[in-house]
Amino acid sequence: MEREPMRIREGYLVKKGSMFNTWKPMWVVLLEDGIEFYKRKADNSPKGMIPLKGSSINSPCQDFGKRMFVFKLTAAKQQDHFFQAAYLEERDAWVRDIKKAIHCIDGGQRFARKSTRRSIRLPETINLSALYLSMKDPEKGIKELKLEKDKKVFNHCFTGTSVIDWLVSSKSIRNRKEGLMLASSLLSEGYLQPAGDTSKAAAEGLSDTPFLDLSDAYYYFPDSGFFCEGNSSDDDVVLKEEFRGIVVKQGCLLKQGHRRKNWKVRKFVLREDPAYLHYYDPAGGEEPLGAIHLRGCVVTAVEDMPDTKKYDVDNILFEIITANEIHYYLQAASSAERTEWIKAIQAVSRTGK
Repeated sequence: MEREPMRIREGYLVKKGSMFNTWKPMWVVLLEDGIEFYKRKADNSPKGMIPLKGSSINSPCQDFGKRMFVFKLTAAKQQDHFFQAAYLEERDAWVRDIKKAIHCIDGGQRFARKSTRRSIRLPETINLSALYLSMKDPEKGIKELKLEKDKKVFNHCFTGTSVIDWLVSSKSIRNRKEGLMLASSLLSEGYLQPAGDTSKAAAEGLSDTPFLDLSDAYYYFPDSGFFCEGNSSDDDVVLKEEFRGIVVKQGCLLKQGHRRKNWKVRKFVLREDPAYLHYYDPAGGEEPLGAIHLRGCVVTAVEDMPDTKKYDVDNILFEIITANEIHYYLQAASSAERTEWIKAIQAVSRTGK
């Protein structure tokens, strides 16, 4: 019986059409032998498939000046495929895994994450992939939280202590020392990611163990929608309590109008459950001027747009493409703020209703 190809990575990317210069969000699945892309995540049949054997990848791709974080995949038959990620780290992760998959298939090897069993003496009976799925179980797995440290808010993450507690309670280990070994392996294999300076320093070798059994060491699942907000304050907490539902992020952005294409300052409030980005008149008013439904949307950075100079708009832009393919263009005050908004919207689009 032939083994099904392993799913290496999957998620929404914006893909350029092969015949026309149109960019549309697609659910993209990287397999060991190819890339499948679907119109929607729930679809059973892909709209297309790109074989990886004999392919090459180019990143960063500068073929489209106003689109950032684009990479180009050239198939064996010299057909080019262009994909756009939401931010730099996401693009680099896709490119890294695609390069490795191409190298493996061209060399007749099987794709595998870097093994750490020998270095930490992990028993061969432990299945890290199965353990990872159990840890992510919505009912019995590790609970993802919103945690605050050093004036930063970490969303969809958990502490090192909670990981070891879960491993002990699930009888995956006999004691906390074994838990550190197992958690370090999960970290090294990419099943867990460090969040914050404390856990990152340990993962880089600045501690006795790569993984920390501490309540102030934060970690997250790589496909969980984790993002970090730069600052928080008591005023933010009070303000958030005045809204119904969970407010993830808020602030002022420039928004382009759909009819006149002019740009106006709007106050934006990002909520999850349901997943909406409401915008208000910054001068006041309790009723929103409009709302962008984020469930299933794709958000990407944009380098340049027509008429931005006419309206004195800086090119710190990003684009939201909704599930029904409505395009919204927004401008942040800085590149860092744009990245924060993109990551926050991306997370809400995955987890909200």
